Amino acid sequence: MKRSLTFTIHSITGLLSGVFIVAMSLSGSLLVFHDELDQVSFPAIRYSGDVLLPVDSCYRSLQRQYPNSEISSCMLPGNAASPFLFSIYDSSYKNGTAALQVFLHPQTGEALQTRGSGDIKNNFMGWLSSFHSSFHLGKKGEWLLGFFSLTFLLSIITGLILYRKNVWVVLSFKKGIFKKSNLHQLIGVYALLFNLMIGITGFWMQRYVFKKEFYSRESYTPVLKTSPALFYNIDSSFKKLHEQFPNFNAAVIYFPQTKKSKTAIYGSLSTNSFIHSKKYADVIFLDSTGNISKTAFVKDNDPSSRYDIINAQVHYGKYGGLPVKILYCLFGLSGGLLSITGSVLWIKRRQRARAGKYNTAASH
Repeated sequence: MKRSLTFTIHSITGLLSGVFIVAMSLSGSLLVFHDELDQVSFPAIRYSGDVLLPVDSCYRSLQRQYPNSEISSCMLPGNAASPFLFSIYDSSYKNGTAALQVFLHPQTGEALQTRGSGDIKNNFMGWLSSFHSSFHLGKKGEWLLGFFSLTFLLSIITGLILYRKNVWVVLSFKKGIFKKSNLHQLIGVYALLFNLMIGITGFWMQRYVFKKEFYSRESYTPVLKTSPALFYNIDSSFKKLHEQFPNFNAAVIYFPQTKKSKTAIYGSLSTNSFIHSKKYADVIFLDSTGNISKTAFVKDNDPSSRYDIINAQVHYGKYGGLPVKILYCLFGLSGGLLSITGSVLWIKRRQRARAGKYNTAASH
């Protein structure tokens, strides 16, 4: 591939995805700390002792406070200082078409606070997550994300081809390379592997938008249905579950809406690899009597499914703890800086080209 063609592709893909890269860079760097920042908006808990209210009692308490709601899920608290976080659909919030999150006191079951799933003021991290995955544009936003992830990946690859001879010069810290005019190259080289990894994993996650099934899929609009009373005692089932799977740590419960549907308990086995999620790696399904009907452990998935799971974990930096999150946050900003410095270089080249034409015309 000739250098001029490579440079043209690099410039076009960089300019096309410029605003996208800045938006994804800033939002992604914040989302690395999603859980930590989200907890800032949680209500303060006054508690006594370490005993938590049974899930069954919380469910019944929520039904009394929201009698016509559809109770979807519950995020379990880690201790008495954290609330139960229920997601429900209720006519009081957007006519039941969007999730309303309700914080319940872990020992009394009292509703402490509510927030909408797309409430930028009270649920900024939830709003930001939706923005990062679809720009709040639904299927159109998902397609745009797929398109821009492809252009971002192409800009990285063509940039590597263009500046491949300068990679070692930059990495060897040669004095002459550290100039303001070389800022774009410096950022590109030092963050090369990270941005290449983000580009590949991001494109892989969005590849579904390039399949015909994506265009035939109809948008889902939730239909509000009042949740029934629980069909069995969840806490008793939990005890049986832990007897059979003592290494399983439950994190989120999805409640059944009919006797035919199943309760899904998400969590993780303590024996899982560090790369896997602590909340959603494994699932245990319970039938209408509270007995285990089936399991879906990440270790039992086929290689393709395991790759998709690991790909997402790597993209979002959900492994390795605080050191990894800090690195992701800092390197995540490099994508935005590359876009800005690249745009500045393009503008300067355009200005020099225009000045050159003007000088040539003036000389004649």
